[in-house]
Amino acid sequence: MKLNTEKLLMIPGPTMVPNEVLNTMSLPIIGHRTADYGALLEDTVDKMKKVFQTKHDAHLITGSGTAAMDMAISNTVDKGDKVLNIVNGNFGDRFYKIANTYKANTIKLDNEWGDMADVEKVKETLEENPDTKVVTIVHNETSTGVKNPIEEIGKIVKKHDAIYIVDTVSSLGGDYVDVDKFNIDICVTGSQKCIAAPPGMAAISVNDKAWDVINNTETKSFYLDIKAYQKKWDSSKETPYTPSVSMTYSMNKALELVLDEGLDDRFKRHDKFAEATRAGLEAMGLELFAKERARSVTVTSALYPEGISDKDFRGTLNKDYDVLVAGGQAHLKGKIFRVGHMGSVKEHHILGTLALIEAGLKKLGYNAGCGVDVAKDYLL
Repeated sequence: MKLNTEKLLMIPGPTMVPNEVLNTMSLPIIGHRTADYGALLEDTVDKMKKVFQTKHDAHLITGSGTAAMDMAISNTVDKGDKVLNIVNGNFGDRFYKIANTYKANTIKLDNEWGDMADVEKVKETLEENPDTKVVTIVHNETSTGVKNPIEEIGKIVKKHDAIYIVDTVSSLGGDYVDVDKFNIDICVTGSQKCIAAPPGMAAISVNDKAWDVINNTETKSFYLDIKAYQKKWDSSKETPYTPSVSMTYSMNKALELVLDEGLDDRFKRHDKFAEATRAGLEAMGLELFAKERARSVTVTSALYPEGISDKDFRGTLNKDYDVLVAGGQAHLKGKIFRVGHMGSVKEHHILGTLALIEAGLKKLGYNAGCGVDVAKDYLL
């Protein structure tokens, strides 16, 4: 089977992976119960904790970011436990679905898709439900291009006897996240977004407050039993089940590159690319979907102009120009498209993508303005 591997990935994950990271995937497989793998895993977890900005426990999971979401819920929620799911996009809704899978007494706090979660509504809901055990939120909603105020909400949750679980799958390593400072009890992330490793590995951080709850919760999952992960880690710096050795290599190198760049510099780069992308799209005459106060720094969403279909637009970019951007999800399907600008993306990727978006729109009959010239002011 012949594959086209030359596509420019400007979707909100998987993202482009640096050659230094890809090359590690060809290293020889080593035994996962050996001292060599133990040293590799320990070093990778240490790097992961630095990116999480936590002094507490962290674990790597062979699986997608959803595996870490599942681990977070299944280890803290018993049947009938009250869980507040803050939802303003498809992935916040995923937390809600996972909680329902484990028979939680769920409260779905809906917010407008395209805007950030309402901090006051969170406060009011917790005051009305003082027996809430778990609160979940997604930091960066890739489905809408929205960033939620997780630090502010963390301060509110801390005042209540609840566990604060935050999904940073598409923000960690690209936007400012300080797990300990933000009062996050359990934080989950994935390999294939801002960290810029291949898909297939997730990570989770757990603090002492969360462990107190976990140790008094009847775990529902066998593979995702975090107590088994911690027990094996404490005894031998291993995982309880066979890990992806190749993914551990790649995560180690990807995290090394993140730390070598420096978290603050990496945040500034993502912020600059976000501003350039937004300005470029608006200069073409497009309307951004996310409200200004809530816009993500890792993915930008824009509404389609009248007469431009999702199928034609993204199909043209893909087939004619070898550029992939994402469409909308759920009720936004066909209404918006999303441009990812995270991970190892560079200036020329942003400018090239904007130029080809403009070309694609013109090819489909839309008189787009010049976005590249405007974006240059932010990038060069």
